[in-house]
Amino acid sequence: MPLRDATAPATDTLYLIDGSSFLFRGYYAYGDLARSDGFPTNALYIVMRILLKFMRDAKPAHALFLLDGKGKNFRHELYPSYKANRVAMPEPLALQIDPLLRGVPLLGLPVLVSDGFEADDYIASLAARFKARLPVVILASDKDLRQCLDADVTMWDPGGKTEKIITVADFQAEYGIAPSSWPDLQALTGDASDNIPGIPGIGPKTALAILHGHPTLEDVRDHPGDVPPAARKKLDGRLDEAFLFRELTRLRTDLLPEADLEAFAVRPADRVQVVRFLEEFEFRSLAREVDAALSRPPGASQDASQDVSGTPSGLAGKGESSGPRQLSLLCGPAAALEPENVAEAFPEAAPRDLPDPSGRDLGLVPVPGGFAVGYPDAEYRVRAKPGSPEAAALAGRLVMAGRVAVPSLKELAEAYPVFETVPLRIWCDLGLGAYLLQPESRNYTWERLKDGLFADPGFDSAAYAPGEDGRLAAALGASLAPRLAAAGLAPLVENLEKPLSLVLLRMQRAGIGIDQQAFAAFLDEVSQGLARLTAEIHTLAGRVFNLRSSRQLAEVLFGDLGLARQGKTPGGAVSTSSEVLDRLAGSHPLVDKILEYRKLEKLRSTYLEPLPRMVSPDGRLHTTFNQTATATGRLSSSNPNLQNIPIRGDMGRRMRACFRAAPGRLLVASDYSQIELRVLAHLSKDPALVAAFEENTDIHARTAALLFDKEAAEVTPDERRGAKTINFGLLYGMGPQKLSRELHISMDRAKDFIARYFEKLGTLAGFYESIVDEARSKGFVVTMAGRRRLLPDIESKNPQLQSQAKRQAINTVVQGSAADIIKMAMLAADGDRELASLGARLILQVHDELVMEAPAETASRVGERLAGLMSGVVRLAVPLTVETGLGETWALAH
Repeated sequence: MPLRDATAPATDTLYLIDGSSFLFRGYYAYGDLARSDGFPTNALYIVMRILLKFMRDAKPAHALFLLDGKGKNFRHELYPSYKANRVAMPEPLALQIDPLLRGVPLLGLPVLVSDGFEADDYIASLAARFKARLPVVILASDKDLRQCLDADVTMWDPGGKTEKIITVADFQAEYGIAPSSWPDLQALTGDASDNIPGIPGIGPKTALAILHGHPTLEDVRDHPGDVPPAARKKLDGRLDEAFLFRELTRLRTDLLPEADLEAFAVRPADRVQVVRFLEEFEFRSLAREVDAALSRPPGASQDASQDVSGTPSGLAGKGESSGPRQLSLLCGPAAALEPENVAEAFPEAAPRDLPDPSGRDLGLVPVPGGFAVGYPDAEYRVRAKPGSPEAAALAGRLVMAGRVAVPSLKELAEAYPVFETVPLRIWCDLGLGAYLLQPESRNYTWERLKDGLFADPGFDSAAYAPGEDGRLAAALGASLAPRLAAAGLAPLVENLEKPLSLVLLRMQRAGIGIDQQAFAAFLDEVSQGLARLTAEIHTLAGRVFNLRSSRQLAEVLFGDLGLARQGKTPGGAVSTSSEVLDRLAGSHPLVDKILEYRKLEKLRSTYLEPLPRMVSPDGRLHTTFNQTATATGRLSSSNPNLQNIPIRGDMGRRMRACFRAAPGRLLVASDYSQIELRVLAHLSKDPALVAAFEENTDIHARTAALLFDKEAAEVTPDERRGAKTINFGLLYGMGPQKLSRELHISMDRAKDFIARYFEKLGTLAGFYESIVDEARSKGFVVTMAGRRRLLPDIESKNPQLQSQAKRQAINTVVQGSAADIIKMAMLAADGDRELASLGARLILQVHDELVMEAPAETASRVGERLAGLMSGVVRLAVPLTVETGLGETWALAH
């Protein structure tokens, strides 16, 4: 094992585990993971996974798991701004602390929560105390602990993508200083994560140059003449600050003087309790690792003939980590799951030799070279290349099956088009089912599905041996089906989402044509604009700087020009985000130029340069439509993302003019007019909204007239713009602060606008409140088509999380219902015989717009038919209005 090679422990090692660093890493890296009831489990999952790996690889005899406690410590007394930039621990993370403190001891690991100090101080103290007696390994990703490195102290990070081991030799080779000088280095350069500013103008390169000749700040103070002049000037009058900062970065080594090594002895773990704990939080994949992690720690007395699971070791395979397996459920004789036995355990069969699938629920998972086909009591491998007779034969056999479970029907049919000929009724799309049950997870790959995270809480994925993909898929299908039915989601799967997946596949294959010359001309124009703006910005700034550097831009805006700072990044740096610049718009000409520069730069970097390079040999762009990417049900697209193509203004029209129909054909674009406001009118039954749409009046002008007590004809363009912002903004939970920024008005005026809005459209406030009440009583909200979204934070004690959940509730009901409607329209257009007879094909969906391509001679009739289908796909309390255009380019059609 690499760690043992690096540390070469003689008989024993003390492992000190920085639990806090792994806890925060897991929270931010796995943000979507939650139990089926919505309880967050992302940080807990990562830490338990790391600890199981640690137990398996290290087999520790002595270890300690440390966590930071609550409250301030001595560093806050020295420097009140210490870590002042950090926000309070997010509530979903805080909820996982108690389960973690319950789960870690079950593994036999002692736990210590720091009090009055940081966990890093305890780690440094214990490492200093015990390194003379035995090697010490610090499990951590925190760079502050590097100062503990020594000939007998090593750092090990087993939680990253690649296992990382740092020895004192590694550290010295990288930095050229001793680990003991690390606090001096941080004092000079600062640490943004802890809000330690460091010495202005001194970065890592300069600091290392100083420390290579002066290992400590005392050396710098006592021999200033040897410090390079440029660095000496920056330190002039600031050395006392550096000494203070070093006190903040230097870890204590004098704590826990009475600590006894035996207090850190790893106790025998209770396998049953560990598995129960992991299953309580639905960590089924981790439960399968328990045997390997907890088997035979050094010095444990255990019968050599008995595995920790209680299964006689004579049945175990040769793989150390796979544990004992008995494959009695597979066809053929029981066999250990070893490479030489795979053919026997999973027999290869031609499709015609498979058992009769009539009425049986099967699982079908693509594997290298073919498929894993799982029956309830057997697993087979079928060799089949795309377009091969074997694939066609297998498709023919599946027609006789009962609901065939696949990870993704769309991906399967993309690789093997023959499966599109199999009736939709037999398919069980596991990814779609999991998505509808837990739309926030955003990851429904087979690797995630087979952990059983989305199955019934009683489902045991550990009962299936590695490689039993087909049987596992069939079992998952059987588990998901009743859950979908109980949640009222079965009709949504069968009638909308499943058939839509193949519609999206056909759209991906069709693609859309682009005009390379138009792209090149537009790119040249934008490049000239960027060059002009760069020169103007440098002139206004009075110096040349890198416009793409947030740090240098911050120096110009908030240093040179003295503009008011508007916030910080999560890392503690001064923010120059678009939101910040929008707030500063109008305060200085340079800000407005930067905003204009960023718009052009986004066009260049996101669209004009990359899109032409992504064109296929057929001269068309083929995006990928993502059906399971948003919690509201909206579609997204990627590689390339065509959902965010600019729409409005001259730049939007120029962009769309670069997309064109094939020769002899035209693009037909049909767009729902204000569909979300119409859905809002339908659901809320607000008289003013309903009347406006029934009378086909300008909804924004009518809203402005209500707000300003005047006739619609008297409304000014600015008043209409403000009403439009309010109409859409309040739909998505916009508060007075954002409204004031959007309309460039005072906070009080924004509050007054919102109050008058709900006064004039009196039904809306009650409607919004009813949605929130439903979310509180049920824990979720439902769209018009029955789509659900879980909202566990609706009762959160954290006001920010609760407000966010309220906005999500309203947004989901309205925007999700609009998404359902446009998906219905896509199904109607794709399956319409008249459109097919006119030679039309659906090629694109962007927001509320559908784009078809049709022969020039039938395009007008296609537009009429498409508009009719879209407006009649569902009956609302107000008309569904569709605007249609056609032309050789998307700009002409839109």
